[in-house]
Amino acid sequence: MPEVTMVKALNQALRDSLTDDPRMLILGEDVGKLGGVFRVTDGLQGEFGTERVFDTPLAEAGIAGVSVGLCMAGWHPVGEMQFDGFSYPALDQIISHVAKFRNRTRGRVTMPMVIRIPYTGGYGGAEHHNDSPEAYYAHTSGLKVVTPSSAIDAYQLLRASIADPDPVVFFEPKSRYWSKESGTLSDDDALPIGTARTVRPGSDCTIFAYGAMVARSLQVAERAAADGLGEVEVVDLRSLVPLDLDALASSVQRTGRAVVVHEAPMTLGFGAEVVARLMEDAFDYLEAPVLRVTGYDIPYPPATIESNYVPSIERVLAAVRRVIEY
Repeated sequence: MPEVTMVKALNQALRDSLTDDPRMLILGEDVGKLGGVFRVTDGLQGEFGTERVFDTPLAEAGIAGVSVGLCMAGWHPVGEMQFDGFSYPALDQIISHVAKFRNRTRGRVTMPMVIRIPYTGGYGGAEHHNDSPEAYYAHTSGLKVVTPSSAIDAYQLLRASIADPDPVVFFEPKSRYWSKESGTLSDDDALPIGTARTVRPGSDCTIFAYGAMVARSLQVAERAAADGLGEVEVVDLRSLVPLDLDALASSVQRTGRAVVVHEAPMTLGFGAEVVARLMEDAFDYLEAPVLRVTGYDIPYPPATIESNYVPSIERVLAAVRRVIEY
């Protein structure tokens, strides 16, 4: 099977959706002629024209606000926030309007839009170019929030997000853009939004992760097995909202132990929700406290020291060892 990068998979998902849906549009900063700073929209303006793939001013609130109007007029916009740290000016539009329009209109007006946000670090970006804002969006009722960890799933998850009648915030892990996966870009056997996937089965502990930390967790599982520590199951959440509660509970029922890994700061990070759900739904099966391995409660550091901030194999492995040996 051919190998494909996540960038190529996302690009193909956008191309296929533009082909299938004549009401779909792509808008954002430099998404047109340049093809996006990460080249995710490369070549799409040339294929579909400037009326369907177009650049916007440097105004994230405008991207989100215009997308609201486009939805009201019957279009299906896909807006790109160029970097995670640039997305905050759009929060007012997203929280006040995008997330609430269906309820405000008693279901008469939906918001079939996707907001793409490259997020997290691990690639040497400058200030305001690395952040993990997923908790802001996951806490906002009315939004769906998803993030792929691999190329094939990126294609399938973006296709599903564009087809969804409700607004979806689509987080793209920047450090995984150039990772490769063998497979075919199609919707065959695609998991729907709201479904987690077990990417490595195990019996002694579960690591719950998403985005870039899934690949890191798989490395930890291999180390744990090689060191004789145990067989670690790795569950890729994929969808933060809706969250696959059945997958959380069933995995811990098998393994009895859990570690949650994410790149965002620990305090009120999304991992806290995962731990709370495990305590509510699988407490009787837990053999040890659930641990979190996360970024630190500080602003994202400069690229020269970000390796000390992002959860490392050693930090995650230490947490796995602690819960197994509890």
